[in-house]
Amino acid sequence: MSAIKKTVFLFAALGLVAGIAGCKKIFDVEPEQSLDKDQVYQNVYDADAAVLGLYGKFLQLAKQYVVLNELRADLMDVTMNVDDALKQINEHNVTEDNPYADPRPFYEIILNCNDILQNFDKMRADKKFKEDEYRQRYSDVAALRSWVYLQAGILYGNIPYITVPLETVNDVKNESNFPRLDLKTLIDTLVKSTEAIPFKDIYPASASLVTTVDGYNTAKFFINKKCLLGDLYLWRSAYNGSAADSRKAAEYYKDVMETGGTNADMYRVKYAEVTTNSDLAVGYWNDGRITQYDERRLVDVNYAGWRSMFCRTQDDLFNTEWLWMLYFDKGFQPKNPFIDLFSNRGGSYLLKPSAAAILNWNSQVQSENNFPYDARGKLSYKTLDNQPVITKYLYNYLTEDTYVPVNILEKPGRWFLYRAAQLHLRYSEAANRDGRHKIAYALVHNGIKVNFDNNPSGGTARDVGNTQQTFDGYPYNFDARMGDYPSYRAPWHRNAGVRGRAHLISDPLPASADSTLAIEDRILNESALELAFEGNRWQDLMRLSIRRNDPGLLASRVASKFDKAGNTGMAATIKDKLKNMNNWFLPFKWK
Repeated sequence: MSAIKKTVFLFAALGLVAGIAGCKKIFDVEPEQSLDKDQVYQNVYDADAAVLGLYGKFLQLAKQYVVLNELRADLMDVTMNVDDALKQINEHNVTEDNPYADPRPFYEIILNCNDILQNFDKMRADKKFKEDEYRQRYSDVAALRSWVYLQAGILYGNIPYITVPLETVNDVKNESNFPRLDLKTLIDTLVKSTEAIPFKDIYPASASLVTTVDGYNTAKFFINKKCLLGDLYLWRSAYNGSAADSRKAAEYYKDVMETGGTNADMYRVKYAEVTTNSDLAVGYWNDGRITQYDERRLVDVNYAGWRSMFCRTQDDLFNTEWLWMLYFDKGFQPKNPFIDLFSNRGGSYLLKPSAAAILNWNSQVQSENNFPYDARGKLSYKTLDNQPVITKYLYNYLTEDTYVPVNILEKPGRWFLYRAAQLHLRYSEAANRDGRHKIAYALVHNGIKVNFDNNPSGGTARDVGNTQQTFDGYPYNFDARMGDYPSYRAPWHRNAGVRGRAHLISDPLPASADSTLAIEDRILNESALELAFEGNRWQDLMRLSIRRNDPGLLASRVASKFDKAGNTGMAATIKDKLKNMNNWFLPFKWK
């Protein structure tokens, strides 16, 4: 078997070589399924197999991650089919034996990371790695461990922090060896350890890990370390109120935004291509007439427009939005959990969009045509068989137009982990807290060019050499010039803003001298409209509540889910409970 084929085989086997020393004890792998320890970690291809196997195991966190970060918040609700475990999560009444609250899956990944990192160090010492190969793979695994720790800290509050291999995952229970860190201390620790990794860029295209596995290009399989560091500094700034930490977060986010260099499309949330619809924007089919006034012509397909980012092939447009995504495929385990959670056709239909989420989309107004709703709602869920169904995760499973399973036995899908709009919203949160209110407003609303133009109605037939740019230092330097005398097409000239790409009207920039909270509220609301159901909501509510020292912010938003559904009694109970920050965290009970 060739080295590359061996890597692909082991990836399909989902982690059988990931942390071989502890694999049999941790994951109960049958002896004939694993390789002898002496046969692995011999060269870079064995290292690649370990990394890909780790990400295969990591996929098993997808269901828990989405449920805990969305159902506990305000945008997702339970259906009549729900079991008691999900009902507990929804109502913030979680018992210690609830399977969704089990911390063990997080620590299985963490201990795999620890074992792989130790073996990578041994390979380096034995000169079985080139230095660049070691730095790239070591940093990837260490960053993934930091991400898992951050998520566990957000969910459980106080957790053991372990960076050494263990004989079995149950050794985590020994609190005398592994004292628990609170979330604030954990974030400080993760900032320090993640800053120390030797390689913070993405894998170069020449790396052997950037390949094709089961028809998927692996380039976006791996965590973006700069996005992670931006998130860590954003969380730390929420705790300490430090503008310096906010700026540091903005620096890491800006580095990622500039990945494409002069490519005006890459990670820059570009405007709609109204004549071709070859974009990731909300738009309306063009048939040679002005069609944005015809609701029936909304672009709602798998190959064009905003919806397509969740299901299109890995083409150039895909690459302008996605930073991190993993796939569920018929050819390997684990199976896609989202069909069972969300679909009422071929699934158990356990979870649905909340009434609060739907009302929020329906309270927006589109620009030009004044349609009284945000079309991203229509593209995020559908009414099927008179039931509201979250479809973001189902577009590769259901047919494009009739919404029935393409093949009831095949359940492909994707885990959405990080994309450009999320990057812009996080950057805006950081910039806003560093006093760059106008920049934050522009990226969230209708773009840099419009907001930094001293003559916004002047068109392109002019010299724009001294306008349409922020004239600020890094990381707040944006150049969006688009003029013809002389010709300018600066890197940010296509930036439309998150709301602009959604074809929505934007209220003006607040006139108050201190518009921090007003803009931050808009960022929080825009995140709900753009990122619904993708696993961000609980942590966004939590981070902003911590930043403001206002648990009522989170409590009110979560309570609104029950209030809008007509359950005022539960709304009052939930609001009162979540005003106590101690009630935000799940029980850390080892099963």
